Amino acid sequence: MSKVLVRDLSPAALNRLKARARKHGRSLQAELKSILEQAARVDTGTARALAARIRQRLAGRSHTDSVALLAEDRRR
Repeated sequence: MSKVLVRDLSPAALNRLKARARKHGRSLQAELKSILEQAARVDTGTARALAARIRQRLAGRSHTDSVALLAEDRRR
């Protein structure tokens, strides 16, 4: 498991995080872990919406066959 060190966190921020941890019935470490995991979670709804916008923007365009380009490049 990885470790993270946070330096120079203000006392006010630390106190708010401790209060939040108490509110959720967790240790400070467990609360920080929860916050970081939630922040790092992939939002699939946002990713799908972005993919749909890209597909819509590229619709109707012709695209070069990447397999053919790779094969040509390997022959060089």
